[in-house]
Amino acid sequence: MGSSSPDPARPVRRSFYARPTTEVARDLLGRNFEVRGSDATRSVRLVEVEAYLTHDPASHAFRGPTARNRSMFLPPGTLYVFRIHQVVCANLVTRPGEAVLLRAGAPRDDPTGNPSGPGRLCRYLGIGLADDGIDTTQSPRAWVTVGVAPERKLRVLSTPRVGISHAVKRRLRFSLAGDPWVSRPRPEGRAT
Repeated sequence: MGSSSPDPARPVRRSFYARPTTEVARDLLGRNFEVRGSDATRSVRLVEVEAYLTHDPASHAFRGPTARNRSMFLPPGTLYVFRIHQVVCANLVTRPGEAVLLRAGAPRDDPTGNPSGPGRLCRYLGIGLADDGIDTTQSPRAWVTVGVAPERKLRVLSTPRVGISHAVKRRLRFSLAGDPWVSRPRPEGRAT
């Protein structure tokens, strides 16, 4: 007899990403992000993200599609990977020209690694520029898991984004309150 409960390790569906970007950002917190390499699968529990919206001057998609940002305009759940200052960073696309930057995770399989910060997170998971454009809803390479409902509500902080020079006061950085893996500068703010 089969079980009627869903597999918590399966990838989330495209409909998870095809919602308002700030909702997706909040809902990514506490979920596992898995990346399968040639010899092993690395996994983190997402603890910090940032939302980038339409008409957002801090977004790579602000001026429309280019060769560099083409993945930002692909279907929801697409991985947009880019290099900045010799560091590789990753976003999950939600709507055309909108995405969620993955800023930090808590390691699930190798406590000696440091996935705190967007560049360190990608390095820890083995994400590179070749991963740009992956459909995380169907790819065997990278996916966000459905997960299981937490026993209690997660306390989420909403604070200004960091490392940008435009729209710096928008409270679009979301993190799990008090989690030691959240990147610096550590956010201070109200939990929602």
